[in-house]
Amino acid sequence: MPKSRFAELAETVAARIADGTLAPGTRLPTHRAFADHHGVALATATRTYRELEKRGLIVGERGRGVFVRDAGVPASLGIEQSVSDGLVDLVFNMPGNMADAEMLRSAIKRLAAGGDLEAMLRYQPHAGRPHERKVFATEAGRRLGNVDPDHLLVTSGSQHALSLVVIGLIGRGETIGVDPLTYAGFKTLAAVQNMPLVAVEGEGGLMSPDALDRLCHTKPLRAVYLMPTVHNPLGAVMNEDTRCALVSVARKHDLLLIEDAAYAFLETDPPPTFRELAPERTVHVGGYSKCIGTGLRVGYLVSPARYVDRLVTVIRATTWNTPALMSSLVAAWIEDGTLAKCEAVRREDGFERQKLCREILGGDAVTAHRNAGFGWLPLQPGERAGPLVARLKEKGVAVSPGAPYATTEPVPQALRLAFGGVPMADLEEALKTIRFELGEFRKGS
Repeated sequence: MPKSRFAELAETVAARIADGTLAPGTRLPTHRAFADHHGVALATATRTYRELEKRGLIVGERGRGVFVRDAGVPASLGIEQSVSDGLVDLVFNMPGNMADAEMLRSAIKRLAAGGDLEAMLRYQPHAGRPHERKVFATEAGRRLGNVDPDHLLVTSGSQHALSLVVIGLIGRGETIGVDPLTYAGFKTLAAVQNMPLVAVEGEGGLMSPDALDRLCHTKPLRAVYLMPTVHNPLGAVMNEDTRCALVSVARKHDLLLIEDAAYAFLETDPPPTFRELAPERTVHVGGYSKCIGTGLRVGYLVSPARYVDRLVTVIRATTWNTPALMSSLVAAWIEDGTLAKCEAVRREDGFERQKLCREILGGDAVTAHRNAGFGWLPLQPGERAGPLVARLKEKGVAVSPGAPYATTEPVPQALRLAFGGVPMADLEEALKTIRFELGEFRKGS
């Protein structure tokens, strides 16, 4: 059967993108201009562009036009298939919406219109520019109480901040206590540094103070890594009593507390942070990727005074400094209220997605925070995640098994679903596919 005209035109444009004739960022003709040039109806031009957008080859920006997409920035970093495979990616949580690009464009224009731009082309202070450290400290103080800017270090994202702690404050080969399920990125970081992770038992996936105390009597620990406010992947929030009890154990055994607050902004009424409860032994890590955009690699680390110089040395040895162009954007967004608005939007968006998830998969099926763009779907006894992940992949839905987050043996059989930034219509269809395939999977098991 001969190809329809719109499909032929889509192939022609796709070939020009593939061979570099149409470079990333190239503005394409308007729908009408495209139709006139090729002698086709406007509807055909529209279908052509829609097909190219579906393949991930172009992107439309309201009020500006249609542009060739940068294929070097895939929609998902967690799967091998290209965007044209049509997979709905529920592996990586990449929050965002169409308004974000205009927000960035406006901020860049404002930055270009004032200030000493030339200074941004030079090396910056390792710990961050002093005036930006003050801005970040004021913002962090909303959740942490008073923060001395001299104790806050600007980092190239929260993952970089975690690496500073692991490299600078924990000896290679020393053991770290973690939750039975923990952030996959921290597992990778610890493995690179040959640092064993030991799971500390607890209820609801969060470690028990008594279990930590018992463990410290049998195994020497140097530190404990925690995500107490909106745990990843469970979304749990640790209560204040448990936090206080863990602080007592940490002081008893002289443990360093690593507090990861990547998703803490999702909780509107959090208990006191570990940094507030035990400032002398807590390094608090935060960032802006989850509330603004994952490509924005800006974070911070609040440290006890005695560790600051050592951590600054590690910044010098790793990135030298966080790019001033990026940190200045974030500082401006903090000062003009944009950050607070972004956080509110992410909470509202997460709430709606969790609501959709409960409607389709069932209220008790997924463990999650009410405002989070991710959830944890445990499987039934005897079920294996691997075959179900493969089955869903064949149906066009990419999900992560539980293994990357597990620190125990045997590995819990579950799916981790990340749906921040996925168009709602696509998410609805993906969740329905998961529901159907899970039912079929159980029939055959």
